[in-house]
Formats: sequence, structure tokens, C-alpha cells
Amino acid sequence: MKPQILDLVLLLSGLSAALVAGVFLTFSDFLMRALGASAPAAGTEAMQHVNREVFTSVFMVLLLGSVVVALALFGISFGPVPTPASGWMRAGALTYVFGVFAVTGLGNVPMNKRLDGMDHLSDAGQAYWRVYNSRWTRLNHVRTLCAALAAAFYLTAAMT
Repeated sequence: MKPQILDLVLLLSGLSAALVAGVFLTFSDFLMRALGASAPAAGTEAMQHVNREVFTSVFMVLLLGSVVVALALFGISFGPVPTPASGWMRAGALTYVFGVFAVTGLGNVPMNKRLDGMDHLSDAGQAYWRVYNSRWTRLNHVRTLCAALAAAFYLTAAMT
């Protein structure tokens, strides 16, 4: 890949990861606290709607598209001529794939599916909401940090 094109891909990857981090930060910083301050039935119902809407959002394109690009950048980083940017590219890719995508797929998504199957007015749904809010938010803190780190690693690679 030509250096100018690689730099552009790294810059766009950094921007994408930063945007993902910003969305996650919104949830970690105040949205989950606000939903948690609501009645459990209201918090559950609102989060069920959020989890259903996310599938048709630009955010989903960024979240999943960044995984594909991360894997490509990881592969490119092992090119025939190692560069100082190679290590930063690997760090960004690994941080994004494991800290964002894997945590999402193995942690947040199963919790979202369980929440979605619950009646928000039921005792079980309201009891699960308290557990969900706490655990989901902790996992989201990890995703926020990792997406921000991946952005920093990609941008550092682009400037190297």
C-alpha cells in the first residue's frame, strides 16, 4: 500500500475509533446513570429501544467497519519492510478487536439480548435491570477506553 494511502486509512481509522469511543463515552458518562435513576421498568424499556435502534444506525457501520479495517491494518503491519508505524498499527488493531469488538460481542451483546427478551414490567425484568445497568456499564467503560486508545494508536502510526 502506498504510504499516502496508508496514512489516510490510518487517519480515517483513528477518526472512526474516536467516534465510537465518543458514543461509548456518552453511555458511560451520563446516559446509563440517567437510565439507572429512572424507575427500573422505564430504564429497561428505554434501553430495549436503544438496543433495537442501534442496528440501523451509522454507529453500527463504524463499529463493525472498524473491525474489518483493523484486521487489514494488522495484516499490513507485517509487510515486507517494517516501519516505525507497524507497532502502532498492531497496537491499534489488537486494542480495537479485543477491547472493543470482543468485549461487545462476548459481554454487552449477550446482556442486551437477555434484556430484550424480558418484560420491562415484570419483577424479573426489573430485577435484571439493576444487574444489567451495573455490569453493562463496567464493560462499556472498557470499550470506551479501548476505542480511545485504538484511535490514539492509529493517529500515532499516521504521524510516524
